[in-house]
Amino acid sequence: MIRPLLTSLLLALALPALAQAPQPAPVAKPRVQLMTSYGPVVIELEAQAVPQTVANFLKYVQDGFYAGTIFHRVIDGFMIQGGGFLESMAEKPTRAPIANEAPAGAKAGLKNLRGTISMARTNDPHSAMAQFFINLVDNPRLDNRDLTEAGYGYCVFGRVVSGMDAVDRIGKVKTEWRRGMGDIPQFPVRLKEATVLPAP
Repeated sequence: MIRPLLTSLLLALALPALAQAPQPAPVAKPRVQLMTSYGPVVIELEAQAVPQTVANFLKYVQDGFYAGTIFHRVIDGFMIQGGGFLESMAEKPTRAPIANEAPAGAKAGLKNLRGTISMARTNDPHSAMAQFFINLVDNPRLDNRDLTEAGYGYCVFGRVVSGMDAVDRIGKVKTEWRRGMGDIPQFPVRLKEATVLPAP
């Protein structure tokens, strides 16, 4: 009878200590500020869910690649796309394409919802380089469904946490359709610079 009683007493003494054990602090998500001609936009990045995609984007940011680029494709009610062209409409040279992490992002719950940022690409699922787009509305048809070319989806790697009003204003600019390019703003929508913000 003594041993079970002693065990119960020890457990009773240990429970408060277990309850008060410090929990690990959540890992801070990197944030990047895009300074556009319509105001600042702050993006929070999902580095744990899609690490290669975030590392690729951060490398372009840290290299100053996005300074002086434009949002070259704007479709109201859909998305705004930028990060690859200069105001002259010359395309900037980039590094090699990256693997599409959309399946991993989907497993982590990332979807092409309003305010999320995703990698732009061609029909080849693994062709994303530097260009990105910000969703103006929920776009479930862009999400990962399977590993086929049509179902691979577009990799979500972050979300707007500040400045969605600037994104919406960009989405309303007047555009003209140009063969091979799509809907181009009639007047340049500039991405003046992109900077990594200090960890909160």
